[in-house]
Amino acid sequence: MFFSLKKIVGGILLPLPLLLLLMATGILLLWFTRWQKSGKILISAAWIILFALSLQPVADSLLQPLEKQYPTRNVAADVSYIVVLGGGYTWNPAWAPSSNLIGNSLPRVTEGIRQWRRHPGAKLIFTGGAAETNPVSNAEAAAAVALSLGVPETDIIRLDWPKDTDDEARAVKKIVGKHAFLLVTSANHMPRAMAFFHHQGLMPLATPANQMAIESALNWWEKALPSPLWLSHSERAVYEGMGTFWQKLNGKNGTGK
Repeated sequence: MFFSLKKIVGGILLPLPLLLLLMATGILLLWFTRWQKSGKILISAAWIILFALSLQPVADSLLQPLEKQYPTRNVAADVSYIVVLGGGYTWNPAWAPSSNLIGNSLPRVTEGIRQWRRHPGAKLIFTGGAAETNPVSNAEAAAAVALSLGVPETDIIRLDWPKDTDDEARAVKKIVGKHAFLLVTSANHMPRAMAFFHHQGLMPLATPANQMAIESALNWWEKALPSPLWLSHSERAVYEGMGTFWQKLNGKNGTGK
């Protein structure tokens, strides 16, 4: 119940639903009250913020501080485990396995497999419980992709009960103990994930995937025109900011127990 409530509240506070709510409030003030000026201010402010967050220079400047904290891992390490954190997914057995991984999940899994090929003998640990009404767990959906890409069943471990990153850290601890391991998650999520794993006294080696903030060349119109793609980048920055705030409130942003 608390998990669902946390997701609902967090979803409402993301840029698009929050700004739409502000615009709706402004429209109500304009149509049904004498607070005309307040309504105009709310609608105008929400529109300006939505426009700004939908521009590439603004959105990616919000993401870059998160994504730059850990570089892409291109060297092998002495590890026996590669932990790939769960993300968005669905389950349709008629689809290609990779189609069931939504948003951040597929880049995480492909990076995990890339690292598995660099580390012969290492086990891939996929984490993530089943979403409500879904008969298949996040971990199982990710494992199905790995199997389809040639990873043998003997090299896959599923942790299919964790619901969030805190749960994932506690579940991984039972398997890896004090040994170092590669931790694969989205680059923007990596700082918060590392804090959760350090809080459990674990030794993760950051292995970021799914970098989103673009620093390479773009056409001028891609920077000047608002786009739902750039708005999604802003959303990720806000989401991680809220997550970090909640993490600090719970005292799980420090080093291990």
